[in-house]
Amino acid sequence: MTHPFLDLPPLTAGHFAAIERRVARLLATEQDVVITQGEALLPLEGCIRGGARPGSTALNVVTGPYGQTFGNWLRDCGAQVVDLAVPFHTAVTAGQVAEALAEHPEIDFVSLVHAEAATGNTNPVAEIGEVVRAHGALFMLDAVASVGAEPLLPDAWGVDLCVIGAQKAMGGPAGVSAVSVSARAWERIAANPSAPRRSYLSLLDWKERWIDGGRTALPHAPAQLEMLGLEACVARIEDEGLETVMARHASAAAATRAGAVALGGLEPYVHEARDAAPVATTLRAPAGTDAAALVAAALAADPALPLVAGGGALSKEMIRVNHYGADATRGAVLSSLAALGAALTDAGRQVDIEAARRAVSETWPSR
Repeated sequence: MTHPFLDLPPLTAGHFAAIERRVARLLATEQDVVITQGEALLPLEGCIRGGARPGSTALNVVTGPYGQTFGNWLRDCGAQVVDLAVPFHTAVTAGQVAEALAEHPEIDFVSLVHAEAATGNTNPVAEIGEVVRAHGALFMLDAVASVGAEPLLPDAWGVDLCVIGAQKAMGGPAGVSAVSVSARAWERIAANPSAPRRSYLSLLDWKERWIDGGRTALPHAPAQLEMLGLEACVARIEDEGLETVMARHASAAAATRAGAVALGGLEPYVHEARDAAPVATTLRAPAGTDAAALVAAALAADPALPLVAGGGALSKEMIRVNHYGADATRGAVLSSLAALGAALTDAGRQVDIEAARRAVSETWPSR
């Protein structure tokens, strides 16, 4: 049998390096870019285990569930962790970060999530980066949800370790990710005796065996299909234009927010529009209703809609519209709101679906 996914020729080192260069251009970075062969949790954990060491002090900004995960990894590394947690309906500010750094001058590592798709907020990385750079700490950023959806400039913002994944706004596969690494970060990781070595988590292995060797021999067989998928989604962004892709995500977020308010019965979970992520809009279900049940009812009419209930304790109150990648379209927004409106009507709530449609049209006019 033949199949387009089978019997592919080996991915050469030159082809792999060319994909890395395209990812670097997407990030507008001159730093080394390493494409890691797994979901983005792989390089995120590798960055933390390489950059944090026993006895060091880390500032971990928590604006959603991924920040909580980072704190657990940092503690497991033996670091003293200062958690800066803010309510999930808002964003952290550069002033709050500056205050935490002033209270703990020993902090030498800062971890932050750019956009929290799970809670629908996004953080002002450019301003925070200035504060962290002035303090002298190493700055790690989880940009998995933000890449392709909003500006991301690791070099200009002083980000030492910037991790991205292809599965959200880029519209690519989940099984491949990348990290840009500054010269300062390489020095810190190399000086850390606890940094992973001879391990799938080791960034140093990639540097020593791939980058320092001139990118001529891959350290192991690459994930062929995922690499080709990554190349394809980067090419699609290049063809459409990064600014156009980001504008499409911003329009989807603004239209979803406006349409949900006009619909009635739903409230934006993130209070201020400036703090709302362009990849996903989170909505608070009406009191007395179950968000998961509303989502299930909406999906019963159309299982392809980009709707999910909040995770964990948020499942009863939060609805998430995942308008990223292929779903960052006016049609996906309109269909999602119409389905939620129908589910609310069936639950005995009064809504105005026509008002929601008008709000979407006014916010995101058709062309």
